Parts: sequence; C-alpha cells; structure tokens
Amino acid sequence: KVSIIPFGLEKSVSYGNGTKYGPEKIIEASHQVELFDEELLKEPYKFFNIETLKKFSIKNKLNDALNQLTQLVDQNLKSKKFPLILGGEHSITPAIIKSFSKFYKKITIVQIDAHADLRDGYLGVKNSHAAAMRRCLDNKNVELVSIGIRNLCSEEFEYLKKNKSRINIFWAKDMKKWNMKKLTKLIKNKNVYLTFDLDGFDASLMPATGTPEPGGLFWSDATDILKTVIKNSNIIGADVNELAPNKNLHFCDFLAAKLVYKILSYKFCN
Repeated sequence: KVSIIPFGLEKSVSYGNGTKYGPEKIIEASHQVELFDEELLKEPYKFFNIETLKKFSIKNKLNDALNQLTQLVDQNLKSKKFPLILGGEHSITPAIIKSFSKFYKKITIVQIDAHADLRDGYLGVKNSHAAAMRRCLDNKNVELVSIGIRNLCSEEFEYLKKNKSRINIFWAKDMKKWNMKKLTKLIKNKNVYLTFDLDGFDASLMPATGTPEPGGLFWSDATDILKTVIKNSNIIGADVNELAPNKNLHFCDFLAAKLVYKILSYKFCN
C-alpha cells in the first residue's frame, strides 16, 4: 500500500546544508523505531505493506531532478500506492504536486513549516525551496493550509494578502489560540496532501535542519494536528523534508523516522 521514495535533493539550499543525506538517515533510524504504538495499541505496520525504493541517482540539474521525481510519483499513483517521499530540500513538493494535480480535480495541501515558502523564486532560482508553496499554487486546483509559520518576507506577505481565498495560515505566534474546529472545517472530506518541513518543529527539538527557527511545534502539537487532519480528510500522499543530519544529533534522525511511522499509522489505522 505504501511506497517510500527517498529523494535527497539538495540544489537550492540557502543556509545550512546536508539535506541530501536526510533520506538515508531517516531510513537508518527507522530500524530503531518500536513497531508497537502505545497510543493506537497495535503494530500499525501490519495494516499496510511498505516498499522502500532502493537508492538511485538523482539528476544533476534542478529542473531535471524535479521532473524525475514527478515521473516517480506518476508511477506510484498509477499503481494506486500511497507515496511518502523523504527529502531532501522542500523544492521536492511542487514536483510531487505536479503529479497529483493530474490525478485529482482539487487538492488541499496541509503544510507544516516554519517558513511560508511563498516567494516567487530566491537567489535567482524559480524552483527554490523558498518558493515551494508558491510553485504548488501555480496549479489552479490547489489550495493551501499552512501551520506553524513564523518567518516570511514582505513579498510573501503581499502575495498572501492577494490570495486569501486560497491560503489559510495558522501562525505560530497564535499557537495557544489555534482552533482545531477551524482546521477541521478547512480540510473536511477533502483530498489532502501533507508536506512536513522538519523546521516546523521548534529549533530545540529539531536543530538538524537548514534553517531552524524558535517558537515552533513540539511532538504532541504535531501529533494533535496530524490526527485532526488525517481523521477528517482523505490523505492522498505526504512528504517529510529538510532533515540535515548531524552525526552528533542522531535523535533528530529518529524523530523524523518516528514522524513518518506516525503519519502512516494514523492514515491506515484510524
């Protein structure tokens, strides 16, 4: 039922680097994740078979690599598998959505992230990781719900004001006042694609990422959001991205691996 696609793309990072090693470290750490879930009181993996693609070469040029990923996701969707992509930088998401937008009439992206990613390119790169959600919204059948945002530029803010009908943001500064009923209403019975940038977590919990930010989510915050979204919508695919492994911080690799297992567990065991 599930296809894990490791895609360690690292072509447009603008601060810390190392995201190309993210997928292999998540997979390595996954062998340490306990298969029994103390919350669901079962071994969720028994409810879905997983295949993990073997490591393969990613094309050198950014646009070629993104097209390569779109084709991989196309193959998964044609065979009716649930694709979960391990990044790599966040520029992978528009390439994935390019595929999904051909298979679904309308898609709601739920983005968990510190950054809005609504620039129209960055440092001369139109498909930069900093423009990931802007490029997703180039598809007219896509709307966006962003959660945990706490960093954006004036260009992004102006774009947001002009596109409020398609973009809803749950700002990190308002976390104590978040209304899960509002979130439920936004995603109720919709086809939802989940993209989880690991810098959505607070920097104290996830320092192993290119652009860590204070004021973010902790584990229970994230799982509450995931449960709300997955329970009330049809999750059609997901990615977990922006792990930049540090050999002295293997707990970050483990956190990412457990997050992936939680997403799949909620999806197939709820």
